[in-house]
Amino acid sequence: MENGNITTYFILLGLFNTTRTHQFLFAMVLTIAFTSVVGNALVLLLIYRDCQLHTPMYLLLSQLCLMDLMLASTTVPKMAADYLTGTKSISSAGCGLQIFFFVTLSGGECFLLAAMSYDRYVAICHPLRYSNLMSWQFCLRMTSGCWFLGAADGLMQAVVALSFPFCGVHEIDHFFCEAPMLMRLACADTSVFEYVMYICCVLMLLVPFSIILTSYSRILTGVLQMHSMEASKKAIATCSSHLAVVGLFYGAVIFIYMRPKSYRSADHDKVVSAFYTIFTPAFNPLIYSLRNHDVKGALRKWMGQCAALNRY
Repeated sequence: MENGNITTYFILLGLFNTTRTHQFLFAMVLTIAFTSVVGNALVLLLIYRDCQLHTPMYLLLSQLCLMDLMLASTTVPKMAADYLTGTKSISSAGCGLQIFFFVTLSGGECFLLAAMSYDRYVAICHPLRYSNLMSWQFCLRMTSGCWFLGAADGLMQAVVALSFPFCGVHEIDHFFCEAPMLMRLACADTSVFEYVMYICCVLMLLVPFSIILTSYSRILTGVLQMHSMEASKKAIATCSSHLAVVGLFYGAVIFIYMRPKSYRSADHDKVVSAFYTIFTPAFNPLIYSLRNHDVKGALRKWMGQCAALNRY
């Protein structure tokens, strides 16, 4: 386990210590993570069961919920088990899997949010051409592309990150394995890989973000030209929920990956990582369900069916 030797495990220092304050925060994080899993699973179930939600918009929303569900499941169970048992080690294979799934899901979500913004642009600015421009075939290609691009980046980061020799006690000052944190333990020169990783992050953040900005600038122009106040309110209500999700997710991710090294702090990185891997996935179902009449209608319909079954 010394310099240059093959690494078989790492130590995750975690997010919390054993003080009462941190115990309370740990319980709160577990509650929010549980809410995230239940909320995203519920939206997935509603979209699957309700035929009126079988549209391109809700197909994209279902993929967002699936990614958020998997993102919380990638980090929280291991973090909780480590805190409760005191066993903070993770195998190199487990570390690689965490890097792969984390990058796949977070990267895929970047592109998925861009696809959702394009869907809203077409629906609001070209409603008569919506069925042609957002056909099921095109929508499936977009979602497949989001998963593929995220997985390609995740596989590259996991394989290359674990190919370096690591020094010292192999302690990762984080609550899950993340490639930038892992690079701090490497004995070899990682500058080329870090540069490539930075370029990939820029592309996976700024390209989708530019699509989102372009889509919503055109939506805003279209809304201002609408003569119907009711149509304008509906368009703004639909887009505001999506913009809230975009702001929460991109704000946290850009803070983590686009800052210069001199401004980075392990404690800040852990808190912000917890925000967009645990808190943001919990907010998304609430944002979409509270601001979306179709989802609320599907929920009321399903609850009515459940109540009717209980009476019999």
